[in-house]
Amino acid sequence: MGKSNGKSDVEKAGLDLEHELPSGDGGEVVSEAASRGPSAAVDQSAAETELQKLKSEREALLDRLARAQAEFENARRRAAKEQQEYRDFATSDAIKSLLPVIDSFERALQVKSEGSEFRNGIELIYKQLQDALAKLGVHAIAAKGEPFDPRYHEAIEMVETTDVPDHAVLDELQRGYKFKDRLLRPAMVRVAKNPGK
Repeated sequence: MGKSNGKSDVEKAGLDLEHELPSGDGGEVVSEAASRGPSAAVDQSAAETELQKLKSEREALLDRLARAQAEFENARRRAAKEQQEYRDFATSDAIKSLLPVIDSFERALQVKSEGSEFRNGIELIYKQLQDALAKLGVHAIAAKGEPFDPRYHEAIEMVETTDVPDHAVLDELQRGYKFKDRLLRPAMVRVAKNPGK
């Protein structure tokens, strides 16, 4: 009986030890440390991966924002340029309708008349009109004495002469005008033809 009793005591002790080990304070600390070691490393790795993912998303969003701002700025510039071109086009059409009036003034000023007051009035009106057009950006094209330039001059006649260099503008029949960089009307000119030069 003593043996069976001792055996049961050992079994009891073993069972008690098994029960005490997991439920004891030392066992819990060991099991928490064991479980915390690998999972803490996994948690930190997951956090770093998440951080890298968030950083890359942030960079992508900042890049998209910069591109959107650049596209907006380009669209704004294009719209402003188109508006300016439209205004210039509309203004050039209005100015073209005034050019015959200027021609009439110039022809009137070429006529010699007795009434000096009338002539002074015409000259004053002509000067005011020229000043108004200059403020808008309209400029007369230089012609007489200049070398012939097919971009700005329209040759009406070739005149043989030895007095001026070949292809020089001898006379201006109708003045040409530019609006800013746009040609409104070429100057109608006579061009010298000098066979000796």
